[in-house]
Amino acid sequence: MLILGIETSCDETAAALVSDGNDVLSDILFSQSEIHGRYGGVVPELACRRHIEIIDKVATSAIETAGIKTGEIDAVSVTHGPGLVGALLVGVSFAKSFAYSLGIPMMGVNHLEGHLLSVFLEKEDIIFPFVALIVSGGHTNLYYVRDTGHYTLLGRTMDDAAGEAFDKAAKMLGLEYPGGPLIDRLAKSGDPEYIRFPRAYLSRESLDFSFSGLKTALLNHINNDTLYGSERNRLSVRIPDIAASFQQAIVDVLVEKTMLAANKYNVKDVVVAGGVAVNSMLRDKMGSRGNSEGIRIHIPRPRYCTDNGAMIALAGHHHFRNKRFSSLDLAPVANLTLGE
Repeated sequence: MLILGIETSCDETAAALVSDGNDVLSDILFSQSEIHGRYGGVVPELACRRHIEIIDKVATSAIETAGIKTGEIDAVSVTHGPGLVGALLVGVSFAKSFAYSLGIPMMGVNHLEGHLLSVFLEKEDIIFPFVALIVSGGHTNLYYVRDTGHYTLLGRTMDDAAGEAFDKAAKMLGLEYPGGPLIDRLAKSGDPEYIRFPRAYLSRESLDFSFSGLKTALLNHINNDTLYGSERNRLSVRIPDIAASFQQAIVDVLVEKTMLAANKYNVKDVVVAGGVAVNSMLRDKMGSRGNSEGIRIHIPRPRYCTDNGAMIALAGHHHFRNKRFSSLDLAPVANLTLGE
């Protein structure tokens, strides 16, 4: 079974050809970070316009790289939410046209399901049920996964997502967009104990997250350092320490909540996916905690953590097997949810 996966939920245009669920024949990605970097964040109208300009080239490149003919494709899978509605519309419209012209099925896929299943692109042995943490710029969600297609939402962020908090923190510190990778890089030379930022656990039993208070604490520290320090230079010297302290506060909460869920639901496998799963401290601390508690931690390689077409094709593979096809009136849904 050969599936073309299309992903345009935000500021990256992606297409991939995947055979039999997890055999990736091609995986093409066009990033718009250079376009949006000058504005300090994603500009929806510009993202949509660039998707329109590049989608056909990206899909064509994926097909040519895979070394197949268009007529060999069995189905097309496309993200139809959540995300920027204009960006989603470009991908959905392209997928509809592609499927209609070839007379093949189309599957509308939830972007979060793509992230949740992305670890299976690594062909690892993961035992159901398991707990999954989806952590990205727009979402920080915990799921209990009974089987493919059966997801129970256990907890979510009540305000900022972890990735959003990283980007906002970077902006406060005068760093470029996207800020998460820069904070991760700076934190490697910083002291994570320099500032004891708050950890919002809400309550010990809660599996929800909150990062808005942490963001406020950072802003207060910056204002005080600027006010009482010797000009802005004092703050600049300590940016690696601030970055490390801020990063550790986020990672501590993500690890604590995820392991709380794993123990509560008595699972032996935990999946961590989404853009923030690239973070080196999160990967290290989650792995160490899993080893100490006898829980296997599965995190995709960085390429499959960020948005990509392969994960959408993989999710579409399971939709195809279960005959969950979409009609040509499929519409993008900006706030599409995942979970029972």
